[in-house]
Amino acid sequence: MKIKIIALGKIKEKFLKDGIDEFLKRLTPYSAIEIVELNPVEIKDNQTDKALLEEGEKILANIKSESYVITLEILGKQLSSEEFASKINEITISGISELVFVIGSSCGIAPTVSQRANFKLSISKMTFLHQFARLLLVEQIYRAFKILKNETYHK
Repeated sequence: MKIKIIALGKIKEKFLKDGIDEFLKRLTPYSAIEIVELNPVEIKDNQTDKALLEEGEKILANIKSESYVITLEILGKQLSSEEFASKINEITISGISELVFVIGSSCGIAPTVSQRANFKLSISKMTFLHQFARLLLVEQIYRAFKILKNETYHK
């Protein structure tokens, strides 16, 4: 199964880039993974809803109709690492060829993208920078594969 992460904005901080790159490297034996970075839409005259709709169009243009989509949303379901691994396994054995994770902009995720989601995931009740969310996500994807393969993970 191929994994795609669609994220709005680029990672600027070196320490975050290094962390993300490390987990992407560790993931290579388990799955092909691609990160698609899209430019967030500039909000003009407090037109947040309009900006979200434009971002939504960009995101949806990068998702195939047959892909399984997991959006990262504040009101999504929180899972333990084991439950997350189980969810990935469930998607894998169902025959889905592409799993897409979507990380929205600082304004959130467009309603159209949320509606397209097959599953809505919340990393935490706490609020994180979107760049941190990307690092947390790739680490949890890696951890999920380690759990599924019954391999030890450093403590």
